[in-house]
Amino acid sequence: MSFSLENTAQFAIDLLKKYDITDYEIFLSSSSGVSTAIRLGKIETLEHHLDKMFDINVHMGNKKGHASSVDLNKNGIGRTIESACLIAKYTQEDLFNGLAPKELMAFNPPDLNMYYPWDLDPTHSVDLAKRCETAALEQKYIDSSDGAELSSFQGKDLYINSHGMMVAQQGTKHSLHCSIIAKQGRDMQKAYEYTVALDNFDLESPEVVGKKAANLAVNKLASRSLESRKCPVIFTPRLSGELFSQLMGALNGTRQYKKSTFLLDSIDQLVMPSSISLLEKPLVKKTIGSKAFDQDGVLKKQQYFVKSGQVQSYIMGQYSANQLGLKTTANAGGVNNVMIEHKFEGGLNEVIKNMHQGLVVTELMGQGVNDTTGDYSRGALGFWVDNGKIQYPVSGVTIAGNLKEMLLGIEHIGSDIDYRNNIKVGSVLIQQMTIAGAV
Repeated sequence: MSFSLENTAQFAIDLLKKYDITDYEIFLSSSSGVSTAIRLGKIETLEHHLDKMFDINVHMGNKKGHASSVDLNKNGIGRTIESACLIAKYTQEDLFNGLAPKELMAFNPPDLNMYYPWDLDPTHSVDLAKRCETAALEQKYIDSSDGAELSSFQGKDLYINSHGMMVAQQGTKHSLHCSIIAKQGRDMQKAYEYTVALDNFDLESPEVVGKKAANLAVNKLASRSLESRKCPVIFTPRLSGELFSQLMGALNGTRQYKKSTFLLDSIDQLVMPSSISLLEKPLVKKTIGSKAFDQDGVLKKQQYFVKSGQVQSYIMGQYSANQLGLKTTANAGGVNNVMIEHKFEGGLNEVIKNMHQGLVVTELMGQGVNDTTGDYSRGALGFWVDNGKIQYPVSGVTIAGNLKEMLLGIEHIGSDIDYRNNIKVGSVLIQQMTIAGAV
């Protein structure tokens, strides 16, 4: 049997006929890529990746078994299927198990133009990474480097189920990352910058990435702490997506049926100002985060989870929808290409002017977020603003609040959207948070 995902899938389907199962799902993937890391002009790693995966769910009535393997030869597939069926045979029944309805399946998904392979040879990858780091090291006050890394990956996924669905999707992802250290006297600061795209021609140049990383590090020099206070806070686009990720996590169907969320039973509740909506647009072509169907094989669609500040829907795959007695939103595996809609016009500078005085947060540390209560406390770095202008860099502070109050307290969202992320959003100004500074 010559290797292809389709041939492997058919072989697995034929094997499954020997077992007393009612339904099945098969996930197959094959990916390859290169990654190159250099530091101070020397190669640290130069790797070629080739990965394969076989993953299967089998259902025996309301019993479910799962197994996976990276061994895609006939014996490996056979052992994996046998393991999944054995697990299903002895596991406990769960009335909420089962495939999504056949009429929801993505039998003919749209082509989202996500596949742009890059024929990247080792010499070229090393050259690009070196150019990036060199551009950073040439900047004033730059003392050293943590390195630059270039990676390029391409892959194909195949989803198959007992409804007769067998659909493939291909994708690529290319990125260049640079981490740099600035020094002035005894003060040392580190920062990073990166570029990522589906198509390598859409990447920023190595020199631009290196210079941006250097500027971020230099701008952090001579930082100060702050006295404890309450004041407005701006999250820059690199960080602001986390706020909405926390919001969507709170609306996740699993958290809802487990009653472990600060937004329990929140349909129709106002969770943000009425000028803000949260829209999933998963079918936008050639866009990071887009996807045609979820992990249940359900065709995705454009939908609001929050509209004019009010919760419209929980975020569910088939299992959590079954638990809640609702219809799946095709979000098994997460959300895809989320847009934050708002009415404010202007980027970070305009948001800063509107804040007048407060803290711009550019980096966060720690994991101090309680998903059940919404309590929020994170170490932060950034810049102090007074009279609508940045005055000096800040470090050694903690910002705290409650996510319910923070989300309702959003005053402005900037148009400076970071398109590198799955959540597309600009700078976010929150009316008030608690700043804990040096004692």
